[in-house]
Amino acid sequence: MFYVYILECADATLYTGYTKDLAKRVKAHNESKSAAKYTKSRRPVTLRYVERYRTLSKALKREYELKHVARAEKLALIRAAGKSAKH
Repeated sequence: MFYVYILECADATLYTGYTKDLAKRVKAHNESKSAAKYTKSRRPVTLRYVERYRTLSKALKREYELKHVARAEKLALIRAAGKSAKH
């Protein structure tokens, strides 16, 4: 499985990425020297949204799409996912 995710940084900005190991990657964003340059200076980060894909190709395509989506649309995705997770 491959994961496309959105993190919320300590400064309330959003970061979009992909990974094969979600828990390890989020931990790296919060603790590792090898974290993304963007998130290293905006710790702690919180996982806010995840999508799963069977292929790397589909995950990369979706990551690219999400990186070009407006902040308001990303927040709407996060809100919608939160509502569906509660039901």
